[in-house]
Amino acid sequence: MQVNSIAVIGAGIMGRGIAHVAALGGYRTILEDILPAALRKAESEIRGNLEKAVELGKVERAAADAAFGRLEYASSVEQAARDADLVIEAVPEEMESKIEIFTLLDKICRPGAILATNTSSLSITEISSVTYRAPRCVGMHFFNPVHKMKLLEIVRGLETSDETIAAAVALGQRMGKETVVIREAPGFITSRINAMIGNEAFYMLQEGIASAADIDKALKLGLNHPMGPFEMADLVGLDTRLHILEYLHKALGEKYRPAPLLVQYVKAGRLGRKSGRGVYDYAGQGASAKTQAQ
Repeated sequence: MQVNSIAVIGAGIMGRGIAHVAALGGYRTILEDILPAALRKAESEIRGNLEKAVELGKVERAAADAAFGRLEYASSVEQAARDADLVIEAVPEEMESKIEIFTLLDKICRPGAILATNTSSLSITEISSVTYRAPRCVGMHFFNPVHKMKLLEIVRGLETSDETIAAAVALGQRMGKETVVIREAPGFITSRINAMIGNEAFYMLQEGIASAADIDKALKLGLNHPMGPFEMADLVGLDTRLHILEYLHKALGEKYRPAPLLVQYVKAGRLGRKSGRGVYDYAGQGASAKTQAQ
């Protein structure tokens, strides 16, 4: 399958990161969001990240300018996706939302277009079942921040074709990613393991075994993790982490039951960096500064 144009549905943290690497990979890229403010923020952030990459010598000036020139913005799914060769859905990690988007995409996209979901844990088979093109549906699990993280999990649903998998692998390689292809299973590879680590960290914090900062420090220095579990949870969003754990708990059993403290934080609106407070407090500080919230 020849892919020349990509539509990304949703201009949140993941959507704008995917649009960044798609444009840098040489694809005409249309980023969609119904909120004009989200599109403005995405445009500003992508430009800023490309400029930073040029300053650091990671991207040539001409390549950055060309990538930014390939980006287009749309305020409706129909406008973004109707002519795209491949559409990547990047809406929040909720099955109902993803099924709603796939149902719409199946109606408006060209018959040969591939539909991909950027889910970190949900069933590709279930999402694709609402379409008439299940062989052309695939999971493409990107990692945050997309323009820095090298891994791309490509997930095969029950009916995903070899041709679709090959197209997704080729796409990931042009985006500068290392790819792994896996058969669909709850949580795939990384989310399944990472959810357990992060959940256990919340149980330890709840039990008063150590402070959040010391738990993070121990995993970074003792296990060579680039980020601690609480730093990662705040970056991804505690609500997103809770959705994943709830799904894994339902699918895989008691070992994934969400820690009560995590549930309590989400109920309190402490969602992480995006809300200004999660395990750590980011309000009124620099973008990278944090203090442990009480």
